[in-house]
Amino acid sequence: MKPLSIKSEKRPHPYLTEEHHQFRKSFRKFLEKEACPFYEMWEEDRIIPRSFWLKMGEQGYLCPDLEERFGGSETDWAYSVIINEELERVGTGLIGISLHNDIVVPYITSYGTEEQKKRWLPLCTTGQKITAIAMTEPGTGSDLANIKTTARLEGEHYIVNGAKTFITNGIHADIVIVAVKTDTNIQPPHKGISLLVIEREHNGFSRGRKLDKVGLHSQDTAELFFEDCKVPKENLLGLEGKGFLYLMEKLQQERLLVAIGAQVASEDMLHSTIEYVKSREAFGKSISQFQNTQFKIAEMATDVEMGRAFLDQLISDHMAGENVVTQVSMAKWKLTEVARNIATQCMQLHGGYGYMEEYKIARRYRDIPVASIYAGTNDIMKTIIAKNIGL
Repeated sequence: MKPLSIKSEKRPHPYLTEEHHQFRKSFRKFLEKEACPFYEMWEEDRIIPRSFWLKMGEQGYLCPDLEERFGGSETDWAYSVIINEELERVGTGLIGISLHNDIVVPYITSYGTEEQKKRWLPLCTTGQKITAIAMTEPGTGSDLANIKTTARLEGEHYIVNGAKTFITNGIHADIVIVAVKTDTNIQPPHKGISLLVIEREHNGFSRGRKLDKVGLHSQDTAELFFEDCKVPKENLLGLEGKGFLYLMEKLQQERLLVAIGAQVASEDMLHSTIEYVKSREAFGKSISQFQNTQFKIAEMATDVEMGRAFLDQLISDHMAGENVVTQVSMAKWKLTEVARNIATQCMQLHGGYGYMEEYKIARRYRDIPVASIYAGTNDIMKTIIAKNIGL
């Protein structure tokens, strides 16, 4: 894989300062040394080594927005956006780090007790503890209210039984936030959901196979099993019965992260394809001189520019604490669909070489489709939009 080139930003993002730009350059240099030369090997190995997590932690790239007393740098969320964007430029298989930084750890900071924060957060910033969140079950996808995993309180412990699947960081995870049913009789059913933090060493917690996916080969995705798993009651995150509410509150940022990844993937694919068609010749001239190529590139460039403008404003609004659930749902479905279309068009413009593993577009083509599925399918996004605009 070729090293990332450090290019000046064509458009000043409204939420970035000169300090942010310098941070981006520094982080890119780190990735050029510690990730780019090894990424294809990680793809072949089907996992990112824990040593890379530790290097990220040593440099302060894990959970930078946490308070200093927990090992963070108390940065604004723009630093996290930069980290997510630059990881995506290397490869979508690094999404597990984004999940750790900006999806799972925020549950602990928002709903955890002081004791829980002191116990887990410092180790999350160093990479010694890797996190995951487990919602999806073998028979339950987007229908979260009807999960079957149960947690029954017996004395000082919850006894957990059930299974989860498609869990990002499932192999590496030391700390897993698990959605469970603590009340199976209450109506409506979502009021019976709670969040438990289950740790690697808890008896009755086991991992199934590392799932063999179409794409995201280096990202470890697994099945998790709980058989009379004993979890100390102090590992309850927040209040019992409030789990569904907590999940809904955090989905805005999770879906925004998916949109960011899709946008960056589109930008990366467009850039590499423009370079390719300018260098590749057919019938005595470069492919870029054919009108069909120019029209295709023009269409994709327009989609990318419009997507970036919408996304940048959305990030600014989210950082300002605004409720942008409807707009985030729009961005999640639209930008992932655009990315999937661009992957197809760019592969076509690469011709037969686009189908070869040595070209990055082949990996992008495999990795993109799942973005339309995870964090809520795009059809769910459209349902949310329709409801929120009064239909």
